[in-house]
Amino acid sequence: MDSSRSRSAAATEAAEAEAAGWVTVEEWAGSSAAALSRTAVLTASPSSSLASRRFGSRWGRVGGRLLGAFVPEGFPGSVTPDYVPFQMWDTLQGLSTYIRAMLSTQALLGAIGVGEKSATVIGATFQWFLRDLTGMLGGILFTFYQGSNLDSNAKMWRLVADFMNDLGMLMDLLSPLFPSSLIVIMCLGSLSRSFTGVASGATRAALTQHFALANNAADISAKEGSQETLATMLGMGLGMLLAHVTRGHAFGVWVSFLSLTIFHMYANYKAVQSLSLTTLNYERSSIMLQYFMDNGEVLTPQQVSKQEHILPFWSSWRKLLRIKLPHEHVHLGAKASRLTHPDLLQIAKTRPYYRNENYFLLDKGGSVHIFIHKQAAATDILMSFIHGLVLAHLMQKSKSGHAEARQWIDEKYNTFISKLQVEGYSTERLLSHSIVWRAHWVHGPSEEKLE
Repeated sequence: MDSSRSRSAAATEAAEAEAAGWVTVEEWAGSSAAALSRTAVLTASPSSSLASRRFGSRWGRVGGRLLGAFVPEGFPGSVTPDYVPFQMWDTLQGLSTYIRAMLSTQALLGAIGVGEKSATVIGATFQWFLRDLTGMLGGILFTFYQGSNLDSNAKMWRLVADFMNDLGMLMDLLSPLFPSSLIVIMCLGSLSRSFTGVASGATRAALTQHFALANNAADISAKEGSQETLATMLGMGLGMLLAHVTRGHAFGVWVSFLSLTIFHMYANYKAVQSLSLTTLNYERSSIMLQYFMDNGEVLTPQQVSKQEHILPFWSSWRKLLRIKLPHEHVHLGAKASRLTHPDLLQIAKTRPYYRNENYFLLDKGGSVHIFIHKQAAATDILMSFIHGLVLAHLMQKSKSGHAEARQWIDEKYNTFISKLQVEGYSTERLLSHSIVWRAHWVHGPSEEKLE
């Protein structure tokens, strides 16, 4: 009886297998849906054994795993298009830095007496401690004065950071030539590099957020650490080789150092130039507003990037020549305590144009001063700055453009913001310096009529 049941069960299974037919299962691999590749196909049918077919090579899969240690998950779909050119130039400039670091460190160690019988351990330790202490204090000082401006000018401060690093290395290389001023030169070099550490770290955080299309800032940061580690190891090896080759040849050391420094500055400029940021700062807002007022459309991030002034010394040079860009005529977060009696009368005269806003504008001396209410939100600050740019533009045509500026804001501001959002810009806030000074105002009735 048991045998008949087993035969019946076997017949049932066979019938079910016949009814099921064949089945094929494909295996795909990849870090994201946009980067999948087929690796195997398995096929089974009742009349034949399992058939399998594999695609790709084992070495190719191993290479893909190794690449995954250096690029973000889901690459390239998880990062912005400017990620690759920026990282390429950034890696090259980093490699140049690590090679030069071997030359400058070798010179600095020789200057403090490493390898000399007359040198004492306590003397070298004290000099190194004083050097580090100066750098720490310099980092705090730099953060105090410029910490709030790093986000708004990430491109420029990225270049400043690397230039200060070059200056610090140059100080280390000069230290053996001026033994009587060794401590001063060491401290100046450390001070310069402390600025680099603060500015580079802060701007890197801002750029990482820019690259992260898939909310993967932590992954991008981790993979950048892997890239930097690889560049460091390669740079240290090449630097040790160069230091050995040029040892005892001062001319060779200086030629190598200066050549690598020139390449380093060029690579940094190309890296920063390749960035197409979508945040709104003073200059980007001004460029896009001017184009919108002239053409009714907004520029893409790539087009705006080509018009930005990113060289750190261009701003100082313009001030010497008394040349101002449009956004430099607008002063955001003005101090109310500096208002004079004529200023207050003008504010009273123009107050209806800002009755429902958390800011008011004062045109004075060819510039627009923006006073921010103490309850103003981030969107109010962005709107106030755009309003100020419009008023500054209209002031070039007439003495008082408050009425026209108010009309422009009412009719075209929302359209301008919508077009910015379509192009991918972040319009939640304006990247500006920290607005320390705010105001609160009340006013009474007036019989004066507005012009």
